[in-house]
Amino acid sequence: MNRTEKTRLLMDSLSVYRGVNSRSISKALYALLCADDAEPSEFVSAWGAFFSRLAERGYTDSLLRCMTKAALFDENAFSRACCAKTADCLPPALISAAKRDIDIIMELGRVTPEQLLEDYKYREELCDIADSLPRWSAGEPVEELSGKDAVKGLMDYYHKNGFGTFARYRAFIWRDRGLRPVEYPDSISISGLTGYEIPRGKVVDNTTAFLRGARCNNVLLYGDRGTGKSSTVKAILNEYCSEGLRMVEMPKDKLAEFPMLVERLAPLPLKFIIFIDDLSFNEDDKSYAWLKAVLEGGLAVRPDNTLIYATSNRRHLIKESFSDREGDDLHRNDTIQETLSLSDRFGLSVLFAKPDKDEYLSIVSELAQSRGIEADDRLLSLAESFAITRAGRSPRCARQFIASIEAELANEKR
Repeated sequence: MNRTEKTRLLMDSLSVYRGVNSRSISKALYALLCADDAEPSEFVSAWGAFFSRLAERGYTDSLLRCMTKAALFDENAFSRACCAKTADCLPPALISAAKRDIDIIMELGRVTPEQLLEDYKYREELCDIADSLPRWSAGEPVEELSGKDAVKGLMDYYHKNGFGTFARYRAFIWRDRGLRPVEYPDSISISGLTGYEIPRGKVVDNTTAFLRGARCNNVLLYGDRGTGKSSTVKAILNEYCSEGLRMVEMPKDKLAEFPMLVERLAPLPLKFIIFIDDLSFNEDDKSYAWLKAVLEGGLAVRPDNTLIYATSNRRHLIKESFSDREGDDLHRNDTIQETLSLSDRFGLSVLFAKPDKDEYLSIVSELAQSRGIEADDRLLSLAESFAITRAGRSPRCARQFIASIEAELANEKR
């Protein structure tokens, strides 16, 4: 048995990390390993397909990194157990199997073109084609597997960052009855937000208590448009994702599927914020009943590892008119209470009010200084004029104004 045959058998024997074999590059590598006694045309075709996959993913100089990264983000019995438990609680047989698999994956990442050509049965028939075949190199493994005890590195990583897709991504969208990762989430940070320290601090305090295991409140962030409600929620995720916080955005029209989302999240040893953005309902929109049941009172209770954070421009989430209060409903008070009951079910309601002139100009000054722009009287006068044209002052308006000033300055330097 030559080295290529042995490598192929080892790849077949993966157990805990068997999911690595389902990755496209792993499949292409396996096909190349299987072509060691195939006709030359089949061998070079497998070679080209494998190198093409490496090139598409940017791993032509780092096969070992590619293979170990696939292991790092693999969801399996070992990664799930490490996320939920300490090393002392894991079965020795599971640790042993994981260690063996990691050793195999490291060996797969070090397969060289020279080894495959040397073991190829019809090497002489390739003639000078062999010398022209594209080459790859192993490179280095991912940092978590670069130490002497690779399995210990994996244990620490999973316990801190989660497993599988939850280790690779921090934000998800509930779509087509499943979790879809957000490849490029908003990178806004808490330190990058200006103003509203007191209301934002309430949301942060609720989140940190949640991460410490305390029972916390669902949160309604409400107030004027552009005041940073959604930005606050996204910044909190970026701030605490390294502590096991993840976020799932749920569209309002999918609230009926909340039990399915709960079923998916409840067993996971991570903390989740379920984010519902720009929440409001018309009077005839009965989907709010689903949210009421989710917040309090339904059979599909919110699990302890989840909180609901919703944003709205309205304190009372169900729109009503004066005619609703003066109509011919025999039980008008019951109707009014029904419209108010939804917002009352959020344990924490935080107001983000429109800033006055001084507060707005203070936000403009902070943003300008952070971008290296002098906040003189002329700039502040322009900022106020900008806000008037936008029909109101807000942090969003301030950010847009500073962006326009930066664009002007960039054009002047050309």
